[in-house]
Amino acid sequence: MSGIISNPDGTYTRRIQFPTVPAEPNPTSPTTRVLSKDVPVNPETRTTARLFLPREALDLPASKLPLVFYYHGGAFVYLSAASSSNHDFCSDMALQLRALVVSLEYRLAPEHRLPAAYDDAVDALHWIASTKEEWVTEFTDLSSCFLMGTSAGGNLAYHAGLRACEAIGDRLQPLRIKGLILHHPFFGGSDRTGSELAMADDPVLSLPGCDGAWSLALPVGTDRDHEYCNPTVAKEPDDRYVGIREMGWRVLVTGCFGDPLIDRQMQLAKMLEKEGVRITTHFGDGFHGMEVIDPSKAQGLFVVLKNFVYTT
Repeated sequence: MSGIISNPDGTYTRRIQFPTVPAEPNPTSPTTRVLSKDVPVNPETRTTARLFLPREALDLPASKLPLVFYYHGGAFVYLSAASSSNHDFCSDMALQLRALVVSLEYRLAPEHRLPAAYDDAVDALHWIASTKEEWVTEFTDLSSCFLMGTSAGGNLAYHAGLRACEAIGDRLQPLRIKGLILHHPFFGGSDRTGSELAMADDPVLSLPGCDGAWSLALPVGTDRDHEYCNPTVAKEPDDRYVGIREMGWRVLVTGCFGDPLIDRQMQLAKMLEKEGVRITTHFGDGFHGMEVIDPSKAQGLFVVLKNFVYTT
């Protein structure tokens, strides 16, 4: 992948740098409609989370907010919770959904190949179930939690959800996951789909770029038909879908027809529906990661998300 250079000492240099912004925790600022702050999650792995709280929640502490656990995109190798595009998207989402949004700063590949990010995601669920962080304890309804991610974060939300099924019980109480939101999820496979071939040179997500990212993110010695990349290749039914059904989770898959991955996203939705999962889809015009890249295009998505989160 041309944007990442492997150094002789085993480290990596990212030639592409993305702007970041600090958190905004000051509630006295008259222009701040959403507060944000960074908190540690696991000192051993150095994972952190950026929390986003609508300013109005401070005036209505008795009204608990749903929790959206968000995983950012970046092909598993780029970006962070502090990246300006991700920060702005989460801030807008917290305001529009009236929710506490927790954006996880998970470990990136190739320094930490998958399943490191999945491990971080599940670890963070255990953290939030037991943390004494004020914004969580005072303003958040832990019984109304949704796992959401964009692009690679959508892949992460999917796999974190499957892993969380194995941890459901006293170990995650009082946290209760109600659904998954897979926003333009990043999946792949060895065989090309029609949309991948038709949009191989897509300016946002080219086919060579996807292949390069997977080569850095997947476990060494595996290919794009590994389950982390291609969930549709499993030959046997996955018992974890039984857990999703029994717990009544709902799954929302969103995508755009201008996204090279649209065929894979639709295939995933059909597979989940076949497994008996309560699936909702929202496909429309646009491009990969559109609402994060261009905030002016996010309002329609927020309407869909609000309906999904507040539907029992």
